Amino acid sequence: MAKKKIAILATLDTKGAEAHYLKAQLKHLGSKALIVDLGVLGEPQCKSDVTRKEVAKAGGKSLAELAKSPTREAAAPVMVAGATKVLLKKLAAGKVHGVIGLGGLQGTAACSSVMRALPYGVPKVMVSTVASGDTSPYVGVSDITMMFSVGDILGLNAFMRKVLANAAGAAHGMAQVKVALGQKKREASERPLIGISNLGVLTQGTMLAQELFAKKGYETIVFHAVGSGGRAMELMMRQGIIGAVFDYAMGEISDALFHGLRAGDAARLTVAGELGLPQVLVPGGSEHLGILVSVPNQLPDRWKDHRHVWHNPVVLAPRLNADELKSVAVEIGKRLQATKSDAVLMIPKLGTGRYAMPGGPLNDPAGDAIYFAELKARLPASLEVVERELHAEDPAFVAEAVERLIALIEARQIRASAEEAKRKALSGERKERAGAGKANADKANADKANADKANADRANADKSGDSKKRAKRAKAAARDAVTRGGSGGGPDAVDAAGA
Repeated sequence: MAKKKIAILATLDTKGAEAHYLKAQLKHLGSKALIVDLGVLGEPQCKSDVTRKEVAKAGGKSLAELAKSPTREAAAPVMVAGATKVLLKKLAAGKVHGVIGLGGLQGTAACSSVMRALPYGVPKVMVSTVASGDTSPYVGVSDITMMFSVGDILGLNAFMRKVLANAAGAAHGMAQVKVALGQKKREASERPLIGISNLGVLTQGTMLAQELFAKKGYETIVFHAVGSGGRAMELMMRQGIIGAVFDYAMGEISDALFHGLRAGDAARLTVAGELGLPQVLVPGGSEHLGILVSVPNQLPDRWKDHRHVWHNPVVLAPRLNADELKSVAVEIGKRLQATKSDAVLMIPKLGTGRYAMPGGPLNDPAGDAIYFAELKARLPASLEVVERELHAEDPAFVAEAVERLIALIEARQIRASAEEAKRKALSGERKERAGAGKANADKANADKANADKANADRANADKSGDSKKRAKRAKAAARDAVTRGGSGGGPDAVDAAGA
């Protein structure tokens, strides 16, 4: 089995000894190492496989340029961009199979930025001095494994050697795993992985959807729609891991407008439409917000005039009023403008989640009616709208959503198969025409060659006949001269006749 190669990201002027030790540990385990120097100033403490000059150049500037104004603000983006470019190229070529990063505050920011740009599934181990606190700025929605170094990464000792050896073991082990993610390009008949967005007020419906999809042979991956979940789901769409979407929860849009803890980013709800993926959408959980409070069970003044329920002691769920819901509808409509086909939005008229259903603490039929009317008015004409007198978790509602998404997927597969068959037929026709054209050209060339040969033969024959005639006439003339001159014709006449 070919040895795997693990990239080591570090600033070698301060962490060269640690990088060199990691390389030795990887070699001992049976992997190779590729040391990438992210440093700009100071002398490297060990040899790199990708030098800082190469990294800077790949990032768009020379190392000399960076050294003229050696600030972290100026250098870090260049070195991150360069290292990212280098690793993506090597990953695509199968020359790197995992990454280990070493860093404190600055190093962790740089290494994790590179890691976040790499595809899901690539082993990523970040050995960091700041891994015991809030690591969300470093991890984002990537699959980075954060490993707390405990001590500062500044020199080798018995403890640090153990930490680094463990990191080497983790990356080496991950790189040996045979399980692969789905291919970006699927066969037309292949079932895609289905992404599902979910909230606590929709969990029973989500579990039923998973069961129904599984019965039809589809695998699903569920995302908690609290900001990071939506971003991760849409990143997986872009990477080709997810091929269809049951976007069941839209609380991320409401919270983005009213500063709730579930806020999604600006791209939320736009990616599936942009990529043309089959999708069924439901405005689940969008009638309320998720507000994190500093004092448990203490209602902030801002929400005292709103109906509300406590999701847990520190998360308040206030229901939005009619005007606020209309603004949510406008925003949803705006974000769905990129959706041109293969999409259905289903409206559960009896409530968008467990809190809003009949008997729930946030049930408000009048408010829902205003919300849904505005939503329908703001959607693009390309989006099919289905309304049902059911709540979002009703089994009949969920079953129809599942059936509709499968129908969209299968219709898309039929179109893709037909297009593939047409493409192959056209390709075959082109090859047939090219073959016929070649045959005709070959025949024409052969005919021309035969005609040219015949003409050449005739010309040669004519030339030979003319030569013989001229020789015959010359002999006759010579004989005539001899006859006229008699025996005293002279030596020239005799020679001519003999000729």
